Amino acid sequence: MLFSAFTINTTESTCSSTTMSCSSSTLILPSVVTKNGFRRFSSKQQLDKSRVFMTSISVGSRAAASAVVDDALFADYKPTNAFLFPGQGAQAVGMGVEAQKVPAAAELYKRANEIMGFDLLDICINGPKEKLDSTVLSQPAIYVTSLAAVEMLRAREGGQLIIDSVDVTCGLSLGEYTALAFAGAFSFEDGLKLVKLRGEAMQDAADAAKSAMVSIIGLDSDKVQQLCDAANEEVDEANKVQIANFLCPGNYAVSGGVKGIEAVEAKAKSFKARMTVRLAVAGAFHTSFMNPAVSRLETALGATEIRTPRIPVISNVDAQPHADPDTIKKILASQVTSPVQWETTIKTLLTKGLKKSYELGPGKVIAGIVKRMDRGAEIENIGA
Repeated sequence: MLFSAFTINTTESTCSSTTMSCSSSTLILPSVVTKNGFRRFSSKQQLDKSRVFMTSISVGSRAAASAVVDDALFADYKPTNAFLFPGQGAQAVGMGVEAQKVPAAAELYKRANEIMGFDLLDICINGPKEKLDSTVLSQPAIYVTSLAAVEMLRAREGGQLIIDSVDVTCGLSLGEYTALAFAGAFSFEDGLKLVKLRGEAMQDAADAAKSAMVSIIGLDSDKVQQLCDAANEEVDEANKVQIANFLCPGNYAVSGGVKGIEAVEAKAKSFKARMTVRLAVAGAFHTSFMNPAVSRLETALGATEIRTPRIPVISNVDAQPHADPDTIKKILASQVTSPVQWETTIKTLLTKGLKKSYELGPGKVIAGIVKRMDRGAEIENIGA
């Protein structure tokens, strides 16, 4: 991904979900903050519409509930405070330095080093940039740094109260995994293993075919689709293009074969685009070019314990929250070949009455997107 001073672009995300229903019951979850994890539901908080009894487990824990879950559990969520997590492209050499001042945040890097098999923190702090920017390293690095930012917030005065107030979360492509970890859907370690494999699988898929991505600045989504249609008339099937990231009004990323991307760039001005920016990424993320990565993700997700999130986590694929672990697995596998519905996600949160959001992790990309959609929106950056 590439970001200019006045644009917000990302390079990382429909699948059918199966709704599973069962009898209604009341969900009562105790309020607990574990040693290395995140808050469970507030004390004695009841969700009358819940169809499942479970105990929400924080990051770092392996315990889980086994029950049938109604995937629509969070369908009528009403957001007030949100945690938003960045995706690939937010990385920068030097991230993680501040996190070393907070023991709980620093501990996450130590745990990550054991899983990665090398010193991830050293690459975050010292680079080189070319190494950190690679898909296989930037994704784990951002995941760890974003969760370290949560621990940095927790350590500051009033930080735990802020964390306790968060009632919805989401992340941009890769950031969806971070959001799920924060929401207790899987452990920190399991999330990192998934993100590591995801980066490797996406890199391998990109290496298998010549593809690219480009950001189109200054057009609405309908015009960008028309631009893609015009470009596709001039290339063969292997070079077709599509919108891969619906980021915010006037900023959409297109993915596809190199010849198709070149056709988009050549025609952009005739469609009145302000500019195009070729993205420095491995390949055409969030398109069928990533199909080779899907089976590897399905296998890894199938072997991973995923629980119902303790708060709604909005999917990049359909901009909806999901509660059923099996549905979450299917969506995460399809996410790498599906367009990112970030514009709809943020618009929905704002329309539903979101009062404040926090961007946790490196960069300020998400804050820029939110402000572009609503200049009056209140958002705070928590770096690491």
